[in-house]
Amino acid sequence: MQPASVLILPGLGNSGPGHWQTQWQAEHGYERVEQANWDRPNLQDWLNTLQHAVNARSSGVVLVAHSLACSLVAHFAKVHPERVLGAFLVSPADVESKRCTPEETRCFSPIPLAPLPFPAHVVASSDDPYVEFERARFFATSWGAGFTDVGCRGHINASSGLGAWPEGHAQFRACLARWALA
Repeated sequence: MQPASVLILPGLGNSGPGHWQTQWQAEHGYERVEQANWDRPNLQDWLNTLQHAVNARSSGVVLVAHSLACSLVAHFAKVHPERVLGAFLVSPADVESKRCTPEETRCFSPIPLAPLPFPAHVVASSDDPYVEFERARFFATSWGAGFTDVGCRGHINASSGLGAWPEGHAQFRACLARWALA
């Protein structure tokens, strides 16, 4: 049994046609949460849009976040976690690091580090330019999330050459099973 809704949460700039999130949406029928401004993110606007998307569903949701959207999920968990059944968090961008991320993401800091009130799993690459590997592991530990190291895969995006990233989808489905949602 699949949860009522799987919501795709892209990060800064959205996820283009070659991104695994877009391909999962097309192949598996997941729904993308469309932000009003992908290039100039505003935390409160993104939180409101996510809340609206969650409220529009008749039952609980699973969030599949990439990059900046991982911070969005951590912020959302502080205020509206009730209908979130789980979160699959890929390549969490370190919005607190001026070296790793652009200035327009700074409004998502500080990154909440409290344990998430729902099951979660972080997937990170050892050579991600937007987060140091140990920092990604720290996020997972702080959030009480599982953790997978996928090796050298960059930002785990279209530039990583993953296509539909079937290995990632298998990990996601394994998480759903572990969380008793599949």
